Amino acid sequence: MSKIYIPRDTTALAMGANQIAAEIAAEAEQRGEPVEIVRNGSRGLFWLEPMIEVETANGRIAYGPVERTDIDSLFNSGFLQGSTDHPLCQGLTEAIPYLKKQQRLTFARAGITDPVSLADYQSLDGFNGLKKALQMDPQAIVDEVKSSGLRGRGGAAFPTGIKWQTVLDAVSGQDQKYIVCNADEGDSGTFADRMVMEADPYMLIEGMTIAGLAVGATQGYIYLRSEYPVAHQILNEAIEKAEAAGFLGDNILGSGQRFHLEVRLGAKAYICGEETSLLESLEGKRGLVRAKPPLPAIVGLFGQPTVVNNVLSLAAIPFILSQGGQAYADYGMGRSLGTLPFQLAGNIKRGGLIELAFGLTLRELLEDFGDGTFSGRPMRAVQVGGPLGAYMPESQWDTPLDYEAFAAIGAVLGHGGVVAFDESVDMSEQARFSMEFCVEESCGKCTPCRIGSTRGVEVIDRIRNNENREANLELLSDLCDTMIDGSLCAMGGMTPFPVNSAVKHFPEDFQPKTEQGA
Repeated sequence: MSKIYIPRDTTALAMGANQIAAEIAAEAEQRGEPVEIVRNGSRGLFWLEPMIEVETANGRIAYGPVERTDIDSLFNSGFLQGSTDHPLCQGLTEAIPYLKKQQRLTFARAGITDPVSLADYQSLDGFNGLKKALQMDPQAIVDEVKSSGLRGRGGAAFPTGIKWQTVLDAVSGQDQKYIVCNADEGDSGTFADRMVMEADPYMLIEGMTIAGLAVGATQGYIYLRSEYPVAHQILNEAIEKAEAAGFLGDNILGSGQRFHLEVRLGAKAYICGEETSLLESLEGKRGLVRAKPPLPAIVGLFGQPTVVNNVLSLAAIPFILSQGGQAYADYGMGRSLGTLPFQLAGNIKRGGLIELAFGLTLRELLEDFGDGTFSGRPMRAVQVGGPLGAYMPESQWDTPLDYEAFAAIGAVLGHGGVVAFDESVDMSEQARFSMEFCVEESCGKCTPCRIGSTRGVEVIDRIRNNENREANLELLSDLCDTMIDGSLCAMGGMTPFPVNSAVKHFPEDFQPKTEQGA
């Protein structure tokens, strides 16, 4: 019997994977060819989706992107036997350069396994980190995370081990601490969190359980954006199976240790990706930013000490506990240790997920993996780090992908999202979009963000209309300084980053059209 892998993640489904799976099954039955179809997660080579794979004695052979009209010819070419005699054949999956050149630690199982199969997960070292953690005392677990150098992958890049130490040391008046996973992945061009949850959900469950053991928390919540219905379904199915098998619950693997986990849906508010707004929302309130201090690590969910980590941060934990913190720290450069899953999106020929150690340059990522723009036109600008990240001109593309190197040029790595634009982009329009995004998504608690962004849109409109342009450019600069210095959180404090970068690096787009053409 031939075994065929067809992804069931959101991207593959959007490209017709369910129809492909149904028609391949029907065609195989009609031809009398016995097949087993496994619905795996995506490997993140999105330009090839739906990418189907056939298991052979030499490894899996990939074909993609497959459309319904290709199915008959695939059967005729002998793809069930791993024939490479078809135009869509990509050869051995593991040998595809886009995949082969990566350093996958967090995404090592993505696309290989059935995401809700406990047997698949355990066959590839799944739960080894948890089993090891159960033999360690809490301080030893926290020390292992510290030694890895892991920094929060949600954007702030705060050292994860330090945050865990704060919660471990905090005294809870109600003898209750929490682990909260921030899965409200709202940055433009980002999908790494979704891929974890849809391709390897047990890894997140394992990471959160280890976090609970480390700091003394017995309850965890995954705060999931409601736009991810497939991830919601897969997570709930995986949690149910993990509980039934004893990896969650009142007696984890017979250790007497307790940890429970639930998924809670957000309500499509970008600001709820900010940790204090997220906590307000989890408590059933409007998602307003809280003033800090106190830190959530000390006064967090329901007033109790709380670890709030991003999906990627928690997903890195099983490897760190299983292989040791030093094994993780051996990757990367400077203070940016380990790997970061970069997400290539926008006007790019080969969009997808690339996990690599910190240190390669943005240009290497764009050219070696992205292969240029989708439109075929020259690339002009790249925004890294979501809608609050700076727009980077070509002169900055040789900057190493490293937290400190990016900060030195006024840019941010954020969640690793990379959005490319070709030469047709109007950067004054992008600057306006950045301010307008803040208008739409501000929680409204502080004046610089709430009012500043609205005034910012108006000022940019006047510049674009050539009304007192020089005076309004100066006013825009002052307004951005006020938002940076006076906003309560990163929403208002970082919105000026893309605006200022657009003005600084693409000044010609803020000139009157007649002057641009002169």
